[in-house]
Amino acid sequence: MLRISPLRLLGFQRFCKVSPLEPSGPRQYCLDPLSFREDACNQRVFFTTPIFYVNAAPHIGHLYSVLLADALYRHRRLRVPSAAATRFSTGTDEHGLKIQQAATTAGLTPAELCNRVSAQFQQLFREAGIASTDFIRTTETRHRQAVQHFWEVLKARDLLYKGLYEGWYCPSDECFLPEAKITRQPGPSGDDGPVSLESGHPVSWTKEENYIFRLSQFREPLRRWLRGDPQAITPEPFHHAVLQWLEEELPDLSVSRRSSHLHWGIPVPGDDSQTIYVWLDALVNYLTVIGYPGAEFKSWWPATSHIIGKDILKFHAIYWPALLLGAGMSPPHRIYVHSHWTVCGQKMSKSLGNVVDPRTCLDRYTVDGFRYFLLRQGVPNWDCDYYDEKVVKLLDSELADALGGLLNRCTANRINPSGTYPAFCSACFPSEPGLVGPSVRAQAEDYALVSAMSSLPTQVSDHYDNFQIYKALEAVSICVRLTNGFVQRHAPWKLNWESPVDAPWLGTILHVALECLRVFGTLLQPVTPTLADKLLSRLGVSATERNLGELYFLPRFYGHSSPFEGRRLGPETGLLFPRLDQSRAWLVKAHRT
Repeated sequence: MLRISPLRLLGFQRFCKVSPLEPSGPRQYCLDPLSFREDACNQRVFFTTPIFYVNAAPHIGHLYSVLLADALYRHRRLRVPSAAATRFSTGTDEHGLKIQQAATTAGLTPAELCNRVSAQFQQLFREAGIASTDFIRTTETRHRQAVQHFWEVLKARDLLYKGLYEGWYCPSDECFLPEAKITRQPGPSGDDGPVSLESGHPVSWTKEENYIFRLSQFREPLRRWLRGDPQAITPEPFHHAVLQWLEEELPDLSVSRRSSHLHWGIPVPGDDSQTIYVWLDALVNYLTVIGYPGAEFKSWWPATSHIIGKDILKFHAIYWPALLLGAGMSPPHRIYVHSHWTVCGQKMSKSLGNVVDPRTCLDRYTVDGFRYFLLRQGVPNWDCDYYDEKVVKLLDSELADALGGLLNRCTANRINPSGTYPAFCSACFPSEPGLVGPSVRAQAEDYALVSAMSSLPTQVSDHYDNFQIYKALEAVSICVRLTNGFVQRHAPWKLNWESPVDAPWLGTILHVALECLRVFGTLLQPVTPTLADKLLSRLGVSATERNLGELYFLPRFYGHSSPFEGRRLGPETGLLFPRLDQSRAWLVKAHRT
């Protein structure tokens, strides 16, 4: 639900006066931090993206969130192939005042608008190869039932009360703002009016009676949770930011709106005069998709990893865990946070006309190419910049030239006329470096390559576990360069298969290079699934040999047999990845003529 920045999200809390209509005494939550930790034996993992607000078409920021989750999910499936062990959900957030207003402006009913824009998200995700196991829409019956049940649980635990609040309210951003975030600027009539300093949207002073959640009672439990698990929020700067927020007062939170003002939402159970606040509604989607309130959800919660943008951190790291604790549940296992994409150094904005259409990018750079670019260049800790030339340069260098060129060299008929995985010669490449002899051809740099490749799968897995997919791809790219250096150094095209001296070493060079390619193809499956399939199929690697559990690099070097030695390569499939600068130049020329 990429919608508002965390600064807009403090609701009525700090800036509005809350007057309880019902007296209540303070309740203390002294929870054991150990209760927040996932059982080490729990093998189930549930990845989620935000659910995306349907007030506008999807952009590359939405696609980036989903690609991060998709890559984590796919990598997990390589480690634990059982489909029953891993889930991955995404979806659309379809309630709230902005949807109500956008539908009126478009001359549609809210339901018609939601159907139209949700379909755009679903089509984008299909075209991008997203492998989610569930797509949730908050207008579904199953979700309404889950939200209302969750509300009833909070109510039964005396965590909801009615109160009055007042403050500056921004309808477009669906939140209250502090005085410091309000400025004045000329409106359509020329008169100065109050607006949000961040979004520029008009605000008005509002006073309302709503249901309020006793958020203030959860400040200490939240602090114990985060201090007890330094990896609960990753990367670390975001974990630190949340702890800093919790150093301040944590006022109670408004969780409903007047239905006369906001009718497009889920009614409060037993009180049709109130509509459940869109953010509480939206957050419960993570429970809906695992069967809440049925018994099934307990086997998936809290083994959950949320992948979110930094602008919605406060919702997910403070409000959502507090609501869960209030309902008698644990916080999510992990909250992975990523930063945003800018375009040529500027924030994406409709007014600037620089919003990048992800579907155009998928067509222009191919699905695998654009997936690779976003995940290779996106760094969760800070904002990353997009421009066309950057995409072309990266993909041509790393996918077309380095990886594609390596595959073409090692499978070309001129160098590999038998079309097989050639035999490895231990006499040419002994397992112990430094040996000398008439057959020894391996050099010190070659042993460095074997060492780097042997550790690469573990290194990549560690980067995935630390939410550093860009580092995983960087590690693969470094090894691709090392492998190209190995081939270039020994120049197999200068050797002769007919020579009894050259042939064993020529076969060994190709065997090592093909083994490296097999590892690259296996490790790239979560990011570039079609390209990886093409590469592995060209090498003759079967579907049952593509999991991480089957990934044994260069077993012949370590004295073991290899199932690939002597195997015929798969059929020729053409270029692994065509150079984009050439294709783009051709398109420009064709357009001019």
